[in-house]
Amino acid sequence: MTTTAILLAGGSGTRLGTGANKVYLDLGDHPMVGWSLDAFERCPLIDDVVLATRPVDHRMAREVAAALGITKLRAIVDGGATRHESEQAGLDAIAPSIADGTVTLVAIHDAARPFVSQDLLARLLTAAATHGGCVPALRVEHPFLVRVPERGARATTVDVQELRRVQTPQAFHAGELLDAYRAATAAGFHGVDTAETVEHHGDLTTVTVEGDVANAKVTFVDDLREANARALAWPERPGRR
Repeated sequence: MTTTAILLAGGSGTRLGTGANKVYLDLGDHPMVGWSLDAFERCPLIDDVVLATRPVDHRMAREVAAALGITKLRAIVDGGATRHESEQAGLDAIAPSIADGTVTLVAIHDAARPFVSQDLLARLLTAAATHGGCVPALRVEHPFLVRVPERGARATTVDVQELRRVQTPQAFHAGELLDAYRAATAAGFHGVDTAETVEHHGDLTTVTVEGDVANAKVTFVDDLREANARALAWPERPGRR
């Protein structure tokens, strides 16, 4: 079984207010995207990586990979205007290898989640290989949520025991994942993440593994501050393989 990780780094960082692609901002000693590249490099269950990023960022991506001694970076492809288009671009880049059975498992991850641990990757990829698909998920911490249907309708409480907050990476059997994305694209469907696309246009069983609170997404300025603080103590820092 060969596993390819698709790393999504095509955003513009609008909500962060930096005016640049946030995943190329420094986080600790290295750009943010380098943290995920390094995590995939050291993971024995991942064979290669495809990076989807903006055309203007290709050179910077290559420089980050070279500085960290990344050997698994198979390709850098143009990310799309939406998350779905970037995912599709990554899958298209490895479609021939999926078709001939060389790539059998694909994990898709947000570069804006720099602290993906080796433990989480191992649990996720093992479960995905066994069941067909897997996502990391965290329990909803707030004990009281309500569902408000339409204006004037009565609000009802939501049982949070049945709710989870989903993270990335999300991993699936490669052939079925590619089929699901082609069907979704043909139908004009753009899922909020990989799992939703598989749910609506695929035929795979998706299970969950326990997520990691450290595997948080950097979206706003406060998130970046917290990430910089976490970087100082992160045991799997880039360059320490």
